[in-house]
Amino acid sequence: MFWKYFLINCLLISTFFISSKIMAQDALNPKLPKNESVLLKLKELKANHGVLLGKAVVHGDFNDIARDFNLHKSGPMGRDFSIKMVWAPDRQRALFCGANHGVPHRLNDVWEFDLASFSWIMLYAPDNNRDYTGLGKDFSDVLFKNGVLVTKRGGPAVIGHTWWGLTYDPKEKCVLFMNTWVTNLKKAVEQLGKDASEIYPGPPLWSFNPATKQWKMHLVTKPFPIAPFGGMLEYIPELNGTIWHTNNWQMQATWLFEYKSNSWRNLEANKGGDFAKAAAEPEQVGYYDPNRKIIVAHRHKATSHFDPQKNVWQKFVNADKDAPDVPYGHDAYAPMVYDPKSGHGLLMELRTRILWSYDPDAKKWTKLAPEGDAIPDGNKPVIYFDPIHNVLVYIQGTNVWAYRYKI
Repeated sequence: MFWKYFLINCLLISTFFISSKIMAQDALNPKLPKNESVLLKLKELKANHGVLLGKAVVHGDFNDIARDFNLHKSGPMGRDFSIKMVWAPDRQRALFCGANHGVPHRLNDVWEFDLASFSWIMLYAPDNNRDYTGLGKDFSDVLFKNGVLVTKRGGPAVIGHTWWGLTYDPKEKCVLFMNTWVTNLKKAVEQLGKDASEIYPGPPLWSFNPATKQWKMHLVTKPFPIAPFGGMLEYIPELNGTIWHTNNWQMQATWLFEYKSNSWRNLEANKGGDFAKAAAEPEQVGYYDPNRKIIVAHRHKATSHFDPQKNVWQKFVNADKDAPDVPYGHDAYAPMVYDPKSGHGLLMELRTRILWSYDPDAKKWTKLAPEGDAIPDGNKPVIYFDPIHNVLVYIQGTNVWAYRYKI
């Protein structure tokens, strides 16, 4: 009798996991056919080789604003100080959002890239275009609601660069974005004929759910951090939340956001130690390493690690500004990703197209010399690492190049 129920339970459990996987796949919208030609090129790619995959196709429910900026043909393109893409493990796709400096637009659209179908997919078509410091020429789509400037469709009416303030929460299955910008909120609210004293004083943390295609502003009560430019937002499973980190005169702290409780907590990292000298400064790039359970952050010529279990930042590389054996890390010019196959970080200096690897155990940088197809030319590419296909993906508009570091 025991074995009978044991087998029934096993069947039920396996059915649940299979059904869950099917449901996760069915939740993708649009669900696109695989590009077998691209998949074959990826399968045959050797270690330390790059391959040109061709031009990706562009999908989405494009509105007039998207078409005015040719997004239905070009995809999002890379954007000033918005070069970070985040991997969504449940969707097996990479997500992208964030505004340009102003040219040719400042838009709050959201995209994802699917390597298997070789597609850019617009998930949220943009609301009206904004200008550098205000709501733009046409702010008829803007509301002042609960102390926040929001569009009638629910998106952020003020849209900033992402810098390195973008991450993915795999438990909540959403993007988190610290949407900080220079807009004069008081002036913008008064422009709508509303009371500026009601402006929400907390950090502008937004989330985007790719399944429902909805933006959400996270209103919290004190305590909460401030939101300087160029900070780092990164989900850490061991802390069951997302850190927001900056280290300059505006804020020297690492805070934790817990989605379920909708609350912030100052981790008081390096308490009693020298946080200012050890922790990464703004403009940093980096990633979470799930094997070593650390954050690796690189800024200019300095590399720091954050151990969330010890709650300590340590600086392991601090080279001179002209040092040739360390890359220049910057959230506008040099994105950095984690390669799970090797356990190393990969950083590309976009202005020189030079690729580097970082070994967190040896605390050492190595300049790479990829073989195979050359990296495509062009302005403002974006990069992510696809763990399903074990490649760094470099996207210049719709031109796509993939690189395999280790087999």
